[in-house]
Amino acid sequence: MVHTSDQSNPISLSRQNNPEISVIIVNFNTAELLTKCLQSIQKQRDATFEIFVVDNASSDDSVHLINTEFEQINLIANQRNLGFSAANNQAIPKAKGSLLLFLNPDTVVHAGAFHAMLDYLLLNPEVGLAGARIINPDGSHQSSVEYRYPGQRHTADELCSLPGRIAWLSGAAIIARREVIEKINGFDERYFLYGEDIDICLSARKAGYPIGYIPNAIITHWGGQSEILTPATDVLLKKFKAEIIFYRKHYSKKAVQAICRANMVQAYWRILTLSWTLPFSFRKQHHRAKLARYRLTFDFFKNAYLG
Repeated sequence: MVHTSDQSNPISLSRQNNPEISVIIVNFNTAELLTKCLQSIQKQRDATFEIFVVDNASSDDSVHLINTEFEQINLIANQRNLGFSAANNQAIPKAKGSLLLFLNPDTVVHAGAFHAMLDYLLLNPEVGLAGARIINPDGSHQSSVEYRYPGQRHTADELCSLPGRIAWLSGAAIIARREVIEKINGFDERYFLYGEDIDICLSARKAGYPIGYIPNAIITHWGGQSEILTPATDVLLKKFKAEIIFYRKHYSKKAVQAICRANMVQAYWRILTLSWTLPFSFRKQHHRAKLARYRLTFDFFKNAYLG
């Protein structure tokens, strides 16, 4: 069964009346990988959990797949793409767990990951959010923990009093205490895609909660699957828009202007050097693509600076 709406309430199909973890997955056209993700979750032991999938109007068979193969999952099927942040916020008030795991659909959760998450948060009650150890499909390390924010060198001492050392975590897998998410009012819905992981981590730290890392909770992440058909320049523009929202929300006007100037100077210099070397390039198409990206960068941050 599925409720179809822009702000729909899911039909509760959870096997757990009082789950420890509520898993929330926002899906957009990743049916094949979503299947692997859900199967890996259902194999978890030593933790009680429920699963929510918020589908943002996928054009593949994601909704049909859940309805036919995963009947015990709480499904919210939106009629239009509301974006990552708004979709997560739909599920949060419906979830029953004291812990909320925000998980990408292009992931596989390794055995024992949920148990490791429970242990870590039990032993570290001061931590508000924590990240898993993310690996690539070939088993190699995938960067998932950062100790500085974008543009932080321009902020002087604006962020010097925050608790903990970790700045932010990869949004592929973040587990949070419900009370922390409620205190910071969930995800900022101005972030449609990109930037919401950085924002929610900084918001939690500003509210007094340090960020944690759980090396024994291992998750494989494919990455970028919902945007695989999106042109590179469109993806870049989306990321820039998320950056500006973040800067203007958390940094002083002086810092934002400094960040914009720095991006403009760097882009302008690259435009000059690429323009000079283009006639001599053996890969002119690649060269022109790089030149177009830096022109886009310069124009975007110039407009942001003037705005």
